[in-house]
Amino acid sequence: MGDYLIRATAFEGNVRAFAIQSTETVHEACQRQDTWATASAALGRTITIGAMMGAMLKGDDQLTIKVEGNGPMGAIIVDSNARGEVRGYVKNPHVDFDLNEKGKLDVKRAVGTSGFVSVVKDLGLRDYFTGQVPIVSGEISEDFTYYFARSEQIPSAVGAGVIVNPDLSIKAAGGFIIQMMPGADDETITKIEERLKVIPPISSMVRDGKTPEEILEILLEGGHVKVLNNMPVQYKCRCSKERLANAIAALGNDEIQQMIDEDQGAEAVCHFCNTKYHFTQEELEELKSE
Repeated sequence: MGDYLIRATAFEGNVRAFAIQSTETVHEACQRQDTWATASAALGRTITIGAMMGAMLKGDDQLTIKVEGNGPMGAIIVDSNARGEVRGYVKNPHVDFDLNEKGKLDVKRAVGTSGFVSVVKDLGLRDYFTGQVPIVSGEISEDFTYYFARSEQIPSAVGAGVIVNPDLSIKAAGGFIIQMMPGADDETITKIEERLKVIPPISSMVRDGKTPEEILEILLEGGHVKVLNNMPVQYKCRCSKERLANAIAALGNDEIQQMIDEDQGAEAVCHFCNTKYHFTQEELEELKSE
């Protein structure tokens, strides 16, 4: 089965939960970005969380995540929507370090420990919803746990993990988001907090073949998990030659004429999927006339 996520409730509806298997999606993103191992882990965690956040939306709603720390990797940008489609890129994909003191990829060092996490939601309204919080650890999961608590006022536990093979392919990727609804009591919250302290790493569970359903059963043991639905997840870029043509047209006639004079054409590359689009001199002349 390909990548998918599930939505569920537990503890008599007082807990909302999401879990995802995202190995293939993260693998494609990292291949397209040519990321090195530590950058793959950072991008993969963000894409995994972004896909689950997209599943919280409805209809044609979509969101954009930006993690911009002071580390050498620079900004991570992820787009997702309510249909399980997600894409992402990093400013500097060629970042890798030795394993950290816990024997894991040093995502914190790549991302940095200061900066901001921002989320912009396009809900089809006149104005966008924008939330921004400071980076608290650079490990991504903790930063989104803080984002939900601070920006959306929802007590949450967020986990995402990626295992990278020696050949830089992705061996396993997955994640979860657990959120307390207004009716959740202290006993339920304490039970979940204690459970999260003893569970295996999320990436290890995915590597060992645990499904999203099984992952939530492990995380919310005794909570009578009720799966509401599931959704396929895939890497999908929305770029097209027409979109990039519009971007070139927005540069103005002087800039387009410079492309014609100096290069007799133009090549535009999508940041997300690295697809190259070529524009001939004649096509640039048409963009000028438009």
